Amino acid sequence: MQKHLFLTLIIAAISITAWGQRFAYIDSEYILDNIPEFQAAEREIEQLAIEWQAEVENKFAEVERLYREYQAEAPLLPAEMKRQREDQIITLEQEAKELQMKRFGQEGDLFKKRQELMQPIQDRIFETVQEIATRGNYAVIFDKAGGVSMIFTDVRYDLSDDVLQRMGYRN
Repeated sequence: MQKHLFLTLIIAAISITAWGQRFAYIDSEYILDNIPEFQAAEREIEQLAIEWQAEVENKFAEVERLYREYQAEAPLLPAEMKRQREDQIITLEQEAKELQMKRFGQEGDLFKKRQELMQPIQDRIFETVQEIATRGNYAVIFDKAGGVSMIFTDVRYDLSDDVLQRMGYRN
């Protein structure tokens, strides 16, 4: 009987503790859309991506041009000259692939530039959310845009505008 009463008290205490927790959410996409520095960074990254893509495409176009010329002239070339041209084409193609990886690879220039421009903004948002959570005694703040399935959200618990205001932005 005492074990049953003890277990009931523990369950009740846990329920009361969990029920007293405060939860809220933010929409990071909405927040980012309202930060001018983020929009400027996105435009800069997009422009760099366009420039670098053109650079890579030009390299591959040069490879393609040399290969077509080689195919047209190959029947008339001596074996040694064929080998030199093939080596030249292969080398240029490798350079084009290396450039592509350097610009767009997993640790490439585009990734680094995105980190350089976006990380400070993301850090400011995180610090602001952390400050709001601490001051408001929130146990958890979800990100509605982060892929968390939120079937229903009450706008009273949306702190997105609070985050923007504390960061100095008015919407």
